Amino acid sequence: MNGANEKHGPLQPALFDQLDPDRIKIESSRRQALEMGRTRLMVTGVILSMAFAALGIRLAELTAFGTPTNIKLATANPQKAMVVDRADIRDRNGVVIASSLPTRSLYVDPSEVIDPTDAAQRLSETISDLSASEVLEKLNQGGRFQWIARNLTPAQVYSVNRLGLPGFGFRSEEKRVYPFGPIFAHVLGYTDVDGRGISGVEKAFERQLDGATAQVATQGIDLSLDTRIQAILREEILLAKDRFSAIGGAGVVLDAKNGEVLALVSLPDFDPNTSNGDLGLNGFNRATKGVYEMGSTLKLFATASALDSGVVGISDGYDTSEPIKAARFTINDLHGKKRWLSIPEILVYSSNIGTAKMALDIGADRQKSYLRKFGMLDPAQIEIPEVGTPLYPDRWSEISAMTISYGHGIAVSPLQVATGVSAIVNGGVMLRPTIIKRGANDIKIEERVISPKTSKAMRAMMRLVVRYGTGKNADVNGYMVGGKTGTAEKQMGGEYSKNAVVSSFVGAFPMNNPRYVVFVMLDEPKGIKSTFGYATGGWVAAPVVSKVVSRMGALKGMVPQPSDSEDKNSPGTPLYIEAKATKINTSPSRQGGASATY
Repeated sequence: MNGANEKHGPLQPALFDQLDPDRIKIESSRRQALEMGRTRLMVTGVILSMAFAALGIRLAELTAFGTPTNIKLATANPQKAMVVDRADIRDRNGVVIASSLPTRSLYVDPSEVIDPTDAAQRLSETISDLSASEVLEKLNQGGRFQWIARNLTPAQVYSVNRLGLPGFGFRSEEKRVYPFGPIFAHVLGYTDVDGRGISGVEKAFERQLDGATAQVATQGIDLSLDTRIQAILREEILLAKDRFSAIGGAGVVLDAKNGEVLALVSLPDFDPNTSNGDLGLNGFNRATKGVYEMGSTLKLFATASALDSGVVGISDGYDTSEPIKAARFTINDLHGKKRWLSIPEILVYSSNIGTAKMALDIGADRQKSYLRKFGMLDPAQIEIPEVGTPLYPDRWSEISAMTISYGHGIAVSPLQVATGVSAIVNGGVMLRPTIIKRGANDIKIEERVISPKTSKAMRAMMRLVVRYGTGKNADVNGYMVGGKTGTAEKQMGGEYSKNAVVSSFVGAFPMNNPRYVVFVMLDEPKGIKSTFGYATGGWVAAPVVSKVVSRMGALKGMVPQPSDSEDKNSPGTPLYIEAKATKINTSPSRQGGASATY
């Protein structure tokens, strides 16, 4: 027992100490503090781990995919100006004619570049478009941000990444692309490197396209243009331009029923996919911006005005046997008939003398009023910004009235002529032209210009011009084309030049119920052997209209009509007008071969 007590005796005080209530309380508090500390450290660690994990995932995402495709950065301040993708532009059939593709652009923080000279040299060797000196200049400008190259290809991005240059990085952007290249060049326009519209539809509808209104941007824009007809018109004008060595050309196809523009061409043109903004004359829109003296195509407006105002009737006419001398001007006919001509004959044979006398009877004020209603005196009302302002005399004198009646002394755009002629043939109402696809309830009638009766008579006479007059080369079997030629000398150095002309033809079809107006113009064409040296509207522009009509007629499913559908006994038809204006002589011997077309 003593041994046992001696053995365990020293432990007894420690046991009593452990059972001390105060000591137990202190130990319990320590344990609680330690547990709480561990818990807080664990929670903090979990939170930090989650945060770092999220950052890691985001960094991996950015490395693999770049910034979201609905965001891009502007050059001025890469940290601001976030905008969403630019919307598509489609033709009337839903074909995409302008869209945006994601690309990568290379930038640099010059302060982080270790060896600017070496970096500039290696980049210029990797990206062929870069100049080492230009890159070095940017690297030496200081600051924290400089663009080096925009819209790189995937192969270029890969090659730059392999260089491993510090301070360089990529930002996700987008590049505007035009699948049909130059076919829609002037009407669509193009964008700058930051995706902002510079001209055409791209500029006119900037707010709808650039994503400022997301709902609109996702829908895109549907134009009235038809890709197929646009391609046909451009191809035929381009062939004629090359054939006759013209310096330019223009064309318009217009729906006479609702004012929709189906095709709008200006040559020379450009490829908006490769445009850098320095386009020169190739960037000039001759169809809407250019204004020209159109020559005899404007006789349609003079004749319609005279008939509608009651100045003349369909059976009336004028003596054209002698030239008109007024002040220092002499008004003559190129191939005059030297006799009295009826109103239809004046149009069919394109008599300047007869038209000028008609203008005198109309009067300058009334002539001016009609021309304004036909849209000849004000800029065309079309959505794109490239619109020309007509030129005409401040003082509308008698001599001005005479020369303007046959297209000299007034300069208008091709679109204006096409729009005015649509009012002549569609029953007499002026429709505002548009490049936006219209619904049945969107047609806007500006005003009535001439009566339905006058419109019907004009359609008949326009058909006669193609059957027997200066526009024979525009005829297409089964489509009843009607129209008018125009040839105007250009002013060169303040004087009119016989060697520089603007040749045009404006036509409509089918003339028993016109649906489409087609205008074609060639600027300074040169006569060739097959045209007997002539470069007039009847020889160079009318055949183009014929080819366009034959191709688009079939495309639109328009069934050719038999020739006997032009009823001689139905008032207002071409053969009825021919019979009523009995002096029209349609025999080939009277027309004189080549001289019948001018």
